[in-house]
Amino acid sequence: MKKIILVILVLVVFISCNKSVKKQKIKKSYPESLDKVIEKHGGIDVWKSYKTLSFTVKNEEHTTELNSRKAVVSTDKYSLGFDGENVWLKEQDSAAFKGNPEFYYNLYFYFYAMPFVLADDGITYSETKPLEFEGVSYPGIKISYKANVGTSPDDNYFIYYHPETYQMEWLGYTVTYFSKKPSSKFNIIRYNDWENVNGLVLPKSITWYKKNEDGNPLEPTREPTQFSSALLSKAPLADSFFEKPKQ
Repeated sequence: MKKIILVILVLVVFISCNKSVKKQKIKKSYPESLDKVIEKHGGIDVWKSYKTLSFTVKNEEHTTELNSRKAVVSTDKYSLGFDGENVWLKEQDSAAFKGNPEFYYNLYFYFYAMPFVLADDGITYSETKPLEFEGVSYPGIKISYKANVGTSPDDNYFIYYHPETYQMEWLGYTVTYFSKKPSSKFNIIRYNDWENVNGLVLPKSITWYKKNEDGNPLEPTREPTQFSSALLSKAPLADSFFEKPKQ
């Protein structure tokens, strides 16, 4: 009798779990096409299982807590970051860092963490015309932000994926941080190659491209930007890691 009751309980739990999973899938607020792109790159469940992401670009080590988006960018000459409330900068001398810390601290994280960051809360999705390059038409999705989301809610992103594989191939984006006004001028990046990092497919390099009058890419504007030393961890870092160093 006890075995029968145990079997019934297991079946009830199994059915409940299946219903829960189905409900989670229904609750996804982004388009099916983006869902397929994210699945191609490892899936949102795998992404959300990690707490910390780090990588190196341009001799800078970037570390981000994926839930809170606290971040630290470290070099021998300067460090900067976001402690959850404030952006900070620490330099060896006053000319070590050239740029705006608030604009820069998560800039490469967003480029590197594509397409997963496009599933964040507060995003609105819409259709956009395909991107044409070397005889291939890449379908696109426009991403915009609701008011008061982030420091630049007027920014727009345009993700373009391969029509057969659903792998992300291009990213278009606008910059409104400095003007604080919507812009129709956008930049275009090619995602050149990828690598599997603990179950997630993340970029090894990206290249900025010139565009023609129709907004389609023509040729590179510079050498590829290389990413290396990628690390994903399921363990969170201490809050003190993201605070400004005292010395």
